Amino acid sequence: MTAVLHRDDVPMDEAPRTVMPERAPDAAAPVPRTSLGVLPLEYRFLTWGARLGAVGLSWVIVERVLPIQGPGWFVVVAALCNAALLAVGTLVIDAPIAMVDRVAQWVVSAGALVVFSALASTLGFVFKRGWPALHHWNFFTQTMHTTLPDAPYNQGGVLQSVVGTLIEIGIAVAITLPLGVGTAVYMNEVGGRFARVIRTVVEAMTALPSIVAGLFIYSLWIITLHEPRSGFAGALAIGVMMLPIVARASDVVLRVVPGNLREASLGLGASRWRTIWHVVLPTARPGLATALILAVARGIGETSPVLIASGYATFLVTQPFHGVMSSLPLSVYNSVIAPEPQAVVRGYATAAVLLMLVLVLFVVARLLARPPSAKPSLRRRLMRSLQPARPRPEVAE
Repeated sequence: MTAVLHRDDVPMDEAPRTVMPERAPDAAAPVPRTSLGVLPLEYRFLTWGARLGAVGLSWVIVERVLPIQGPGWFVVVAALCNAALLAVGTLVIDAPIAMVDRVAQWVVSAGALVVFSALASTLGFVFKRGWPALHHWNFFTQTMHTTLPDAPYNQGGVLQSVVGTLIEIGIAVAITLPLGVGTAVYMNEVGGRFARVIRTVVEAMTALPSIVAGLFIYSLWIITLHEPRSGFAGALAIGVMMLPIVARASDVVLRVVPGNLREASLGLGASRWRTIWHVVLPTARPGLATALILAVARGIGETSPVLIASGYATFLVTQPFHGVMSSLPLSVYNSVIAPEPQAVVRGYATAAVLLMLVLVLFVVARLLARPPSAKPSLRRRLMRSLQPARPRPEVAE
């Protein structure tokens, strides 16, 4: 008889073995992605070839073919030739969609170059014309109270205008920033029919002529209330110009804040006011700083409202409620219209000081609005480095 072997009776060396699948070979290392801004080699040759060809073709057209001359026409014709050569060359080696993409990229880059060139030429022209007065230190530390318009550049300065501009802008910011941000919060967080009316009025006031703002403050503050012309009146006129810009820009910024943050804060039990103060406004702080910068850049260069409401003085005034107060735009105006060449140079130098002041205020506003960094501050790192090292606890064996 044949013996029946059960599964348990099978010897270990004859038991069926599980065949493990072979390990798949390691996948190839991922190819690093190239930057989208780096063009292939043939496109680089095409770009530079189109530029060089545009220069030569522009010289032929301007100097030999057309009856026009001058560097301005040369630049315009060269730009058009560059775009045409770039489009034709791209169409030869690639699809039409690539040609459209390259031409659009060229148009955007040319626009940015034009804006940068205009800004650089303006700054260079102003600083060049005002350099004879700028390189004297007394221009920043003295006033024009006892200095004649045709005096040499080592006498007199614009200290009274710098101080007056800072005082007036400071008062205007202190008034317009809470009002403008509060208006934007009301339009976004409260809403309603009245909010639509306010938004329409704010959008209309952004195009308000500056002379109208000056006349409004003059009629209200000086004629109706019988107050004298002063720096505070000039600050009110500047504030009328800044308020709609702060409110409109803050309105746009608060719309960008995600609604999930508000819902999460309200879901955790916070009130609407605490949500706005601790969630919405801190999130929109960089955008609010940009709104303030735009408003300051608009208000700091106004001349007609300050001329009507504040007036001009050649001496230093630090009390905004007593007497007329000078400002940098008004000093530029009074200096440039003077017949003396020295006064005109001082006017350009004052304009350069105004540009530098705007740059300083811009940097300060960006630094204050910058979100807190995750890295420890320099003071904390220094204090941590000065602390003695703690002994490590001994580990029992």
